[in-house]
Amino acid sequence: MKPNLLSDDRVIITAAITGGLHGKESNPNIPTTPEEQAQTALDCYNAGASILHLHVRGEDGMNTPDLAYYNKAVGLIGEKCPIIRQIGNGIGARLDENWNIVQPTEEERLNLLSIEPKPEMHTINAGTFEFRTPLGGSIFDNRMAFNEQYVTRCKAKGFGIEIEVYDSSHIANAMELVDQGVLTPPLHFSIVLGIKGGAPATPSSLLHMLDQIPEGSTWQVVTVGRYHLRTTVLAMTMGGNVRTGMEDTIYYAKGELVQSNAQLVERMVRLAREIGREPATVEEAKEKLDLLK
Repeated sequence: MKPNLLSDDRVIITAAITGGLHGKESNPNIPTTPEEQAQTALDCYNAGASILHLHVRGEDGMNTPDLAYYNKAVGLIGEKCPIIRQIGNGIGARLDENWNIVQPTEEERLNLLSIEPKPEMHTINAGTFEFRTPLGGSIFDNRMAFNEQYVTRCKAKGFGIEIEVYDSSHIANAMELVDQGVLTPPLHFSIVLGIKGGAPATPSSLLHMLDQIPEGSTWQVVTVGRYHLRTTVLAMTMGGNVRTGMEDTIYYAKGELVQSNAQLVERMVRLAREIGREPATVEEAKEKLDLLK
């Protein structure tokens, strides 16, 4: 473990408010319209979040690559509060007429770089794997050539980049992009645990993946479902940053649906303070993530 990963008393809290899979059929409190998302962003900002991770939905409540929805949501969020707006470049899966999972095309994902007004950050997914859900599995294709193109365009437009890694091979892919001069340190990693097809949500998985990331990086943990709380708290006690929200869990406790994304952020703030850490402000998060250029 790299010593500098354990020394920060400020924790960046990201609110992932909607997600790319489930909708109001799973929890009616999930925000799906731009107006709902903007109000949720304000509530999460007031609760202590400094980053808003965004996927958008169309009129039918399904994930959409339509820039009109992104433009409206990003614009309304910016009018409500100064929270850092981060676009999830996976967009989210859709279902065809036979209820098969359909992943977005590379062209649809590259179009996200044209969102106006411009958000502050984008994510990349650093490797291809089979993304398995209760509805079935599909190949989440994240070719190296695609990521090279996406990162190059992000850098040209001045966007911050979060690198989502689902197992240690994805960290190796990211470091290859560093060696090629495509990615430029310092790097910000999102270590995703507990997704079927990726690394399990265990302390040993987290320790192994942390040992692979370069010194000077910032990192957070993303865990979905029943392991969300325990793994997120583990990361926070180790000096990492955290993500919470209804993309990652629709339950506040066993059998108890989450009432709002802010409820989840408030819990993370409370737990952070219990272990002597304060939520980072937006300006502090921008400084830590090298977004003040």
